[in-house]
Amino acid sequence: MKLVVRVKLLPTPVQAAALEATLYACNEAANWASGVAFEKNARRPLSLRKHAYLPVRERWGLGAQAAQHVIKKACDAYTTLRANLRGGRSGKPGTKRHTKVSGKPVAFRAEAAQPYDDRMLSWQHEQRTVSIWTTAGRSKNVVFTGKTEQLAVLADCRKGESDLVLQGGRWYLMATCEISETAQNTQPVAFIGVDLGIVNIAATSGGSWHSGRNINRKRERDRKLRSKLQKKGTKSAKRRAKRYAGREARRNKDTNHKISKRIVAEAERTGRGIALEELTGIRERARLRKPQRVMIHSWPFAQLGSFIAYKAKRAGVPVVHVDPAHTSQECSQCHHIERGNRPSQARFACRSCGFVEHADHNSSHNIAHRGWYAWVCGARSTAPELTLTARVLDAAEPITASDGSSSKPGRSRPGGLKD
Repeated sequence: MKLVVRVKLLPTPVQAAALEATLYACNEAANWASGVAFEKNARRPLSLRKHAYLPVRERWGLGAQAAQHVIKKACDAYTTLRANLRGGRSGKPGTKRHTKVSGKPVAFRAEAAQPYDDRMLSWQHEQRTVSIWTTAGRSKNVVFTGKTEQLAVLADCRKGESDLVLQGGRWYLMATCEISETAQNTQPVAFIGVDLGIVNIAATSGGSWHSGRNINRKRERDRKLRSKLQKKGTKSAKRRAKRYAGREARRNKDTNHKISKRIVAEAERTGRGIALEELTGIRERARLRKPQRVMIHSWPFAQLGSFIAYKAKRAGVPVVHVDPAHTSQECSQCHHIERGNRPSQARFACRSCGFVEHADHNSSHNIAHRGWYAWVCGARSTAPELTLTARVLDAAEPITASDGSSSKPGRSRPGGLKD
């Protein structure tokens, strides 16, 4: 399993200037190579290398490996663009947005990440320094720092390329690590059902709750502040907006990490598996009022699911994905399904057997039942493999921070999400 460990660099002013000049030169060269690829329709490394390799080396003074990575970065960007266009992320062919995106070369930010391989970057783990190639020559003894346990993972499991990143004036290296997987529990005693929502971000059948009330208040405050600064439009407002940029995303990511860690720890401790709702396509299925769309579509539920999946894989905990249809309307005792079973957002009252329970807790039990049934029938983990790779362990510092449909408050929502 692949993970990405982020370590923080502590360069001297001279080293920082060399790194900055290198990053700018590589991205300027990547923009030029992207234009050549677009003009000559040479969007594969071998074909683009024939047109761009020598000019990139001579014009920007890049080394052989750096030039190769610049060309590959441009080609990878077009591969991603094709996938996004094919997936409809830029609208249908012929629409204004689709034409705009596909009708111009891919552009890179001046501070976009630059990949490094072992020929350009060497690690001295005992001294906690790196030797890194720059356009001004080799910068040696560049200090890096991080948490002890994560630096141990870096020293033992690092394999492949690392990306040089400049974020908010700070330098980082994103190092790829390959970690051996823990043997999966072949026969869990049961499954923990995880019900996702807005008021309660996650409720489990084991009885744990992860409330979203405080988070939602902070998110609403952040949105109002962004709107106010955007309307003002002054230089000071733009500076403040830039300073706060990404704050909500960082807070959401930190919250998802904490929730997923607790859920996986509970499952590992009790010898159970984890059952998650399959929420693919919720944005297309959900019929919601405009204020509710903001709340549902802005919380990264897919990110939470992927965090649970990769942490569970490391711990050897099986994960299954189940159909979320009617989980909030089904009684977990008699399995009677009726919309009237859900009289309010928080209350579930079965009209058949009279069972009363908190709605999210009831839904989590239904998900757990379906997870066990899916496991018995399939006897394998159904977690998408894509979500189990390329997750980031921050070794530098802690991150701070479908069922029946009805859009009326207190009713269930498509995909199993609640108010």
